[in-house]
Amino acid sequence: LVSLPGGLLVNTLLKDAFGRPRPDLVARLAEVQTASFPSGHAMLSAIGFLTLGALLAAGARRRRHRAYILTMAALLTLLVGASRVWLGVHWPTDVLAGWCLGAAWAMACWLALRKWRGAA
Repeated sequence: LVSLPGGLLVNTLLKDAFGRPRPDLVARLAEVQTASFPSGHAMLSAIGFLTLGALLAAGARRRRHRAYILTMAALLTLLVGASRVWLGVHWPTDVLAGWCLGAAWAMACWLALRKWRGAA
């Protein structure tokens, strides 16, 4: 309930603070109006997929199933970020920052949930 809305707020604040223009080296395959840094798609896909992956993996009984779930979450996250560079709407550093921030936010939400469950 908190991970995606909170991540969206953090991403919006960071985009406004940095105001980095989008690349103009090649013709873009998609037109976007917001700032470039950090990549919102990369950050929010990391938050969404990794949070969901962690929640699903926690319920999996076998180690192999947990590994599969987390691998798929990470792969989907990487594909979304790579597509942003391929479309020409982000610099690779925008995507890298989005992935790192998204993974950190997802981890913070997961740790907060663990702490909350332990206190409840």
